[in-house]
Amino acid sequence: MFCYLWTHKKYLKPYIGIVEGRLMDNPNLIMEKRSRMKILLVDPYIDVPVENIKDILNEALTICRRRR
Repeated sequence: MFCYLWTHKKYLKPYIGIVEGRLMDNPNLIMEKRSRMKILLVDPYIDVPVENIKDILNEALTICRRRR
């Protein structure tokens, strides 16, 4: 598994979950009480931060390729 989309129960906002997010150091990612994953909350009422999402996914893809 690489990443997934879901809705946060507490904030009621969609988020992108990055499976190996613990290995990433991006200030926009939130760890919460997860052991491996970090999430990127997306505010549905403002423009989606496309460049930020691309950067995060590219970094996650690099980590995923290294771990194989």
